[in-house]
Amino acid sequence: MTEPEKLKHLLKHWIEHNDAHVKTYDEWATKAGAFGNKELSGILKEITEESRKLEVLFEKAIEAV
Repeated sequence: MTEPEKLKHLLKHWIEHNDAHVKTYDEWATKAGAFGNKELSGILKEITEESRKLEVLFEKAIEAV
């Protein structure tokens, strides 16, 4: 496997890994809201949204390989 092929494989893995984290952040944002911590819930929702934006950059990186 060439270095570019390895990188493309890694980028795809990182997308999957990021998606798993996004789901976890979102779940905890909901839980934080449920136990009354609206500030934390809002911060976690913001982290969720920012992390979702990373997928676009990962996709651009894959295209650039």
